[in-house]
Amino acid sequence: MRITVLAGGVGGARFALGLRDAARALHGDATAITVVANVGDDMWLAGVKVCPDLDSLMYALAGVGDTERGWGRAGESERVAAELAAYGVGWPWFTLGDLDLGTHLARTAMLRDGASLTEATARLSARWDLGAQLLPVTNDEVPTHVVTDEGVIHFEEWWVRTRAELPARRFVQHGLERSRISHAAREAIASADVLLIAPSNPVVSIGTILGIPGVRDALETAPAPIVGVAPLIAGRALRGMAATCLAVIGVEADAAAVAAHYGARRAGGLLDGWLLAEEDAGSIGALAELGIVAEARPLLLTPGAPAQQVAEDALALAERVRAARPAPRAAD
Repeated sequence: MRITVLAGGVGGARFALGLRDAARALHGDATAITVVANVGDDMWLAGVKVCPDLDSLMYALAGVGDTERGWGRAGESERVAAELAAYGVGWPWFTLGDLDLGTHLARTAMLRDGASLTEATARLSARWDLGAQLLPVTNDEVPTHVVTDEGVIHFEEWWVRTRAELPARRFVQHGLERSRISHAAREAIASADVLLIAPSNPVVSIGTILGIPGVRDALETAPAPIVGVAPLIAGRALRGMAATCLAVIGVEADAAAVAAHYGARRAGGLLDGWLLAEEDAGSIGALAELGIVAEARPLLLTPGAPAQQVAEDALALAERVRAARPAPRAAD
């Protein structure tokens, strides 16, 4: 059983944990999970390469993440950050913990030595038994910037420093047109038995992944069913500021509106199935008219059994979609 999931940071990490538990419960060790991660939040800071989404996924799966803050390492100290601030280096509002900085230094050394981001991620991940393979969607740099009335700033500055309160006009991934899906990510999509879209930010996480040239082509031709998990419950984001980002691109903060934004696969879009919250069950009929098979289930991604159940429900929906497909015609 090969499962590939497209994911962003904190919400994607929680879903990946639940998926790993669900896959083990359903299929034991006969499951290979691959997480294709967003790299639009990546940046160079204080001379090191920082990959927030890849790191959030890695720390969560390794069991070393800070579950209270939702990001970074547990048991952190910030002595190096204090020294950097004293020298006026870096962003004072974006603190790199000492343990976290060790990850960034190691990644930077690997990249400087000629490794691709995919190779560096594999070497970093090998330290722990993650139960999943982590892949950046591309080895190219596609940093997300936010266009505001006060100028263009990196997405992390808009997100962390301004808390998304500075009105955004649009999001721009620099270098997007020159980027390409990595070979490993393409293979993970093409060889999957099930393709899942995590309940990550549909604009700056999943949207960035889908914007990488080659990703949509890979999804269109993939034989596996594609099922997404709604990132909103009754119009409220599970994590982060999805509603704010959706408003920037003119999409209503509603689970069915996000599904319609992704589109039905049979109509040239992305989705075969869509798992939404029980609070949004009234949208199932409208989504069916679009060509998306939808089911309503509890969606709160709290650690442990609830997250596992969400993942099990997503896998079950994928099987329902697969079973509903017309059987291939016998050869003449």
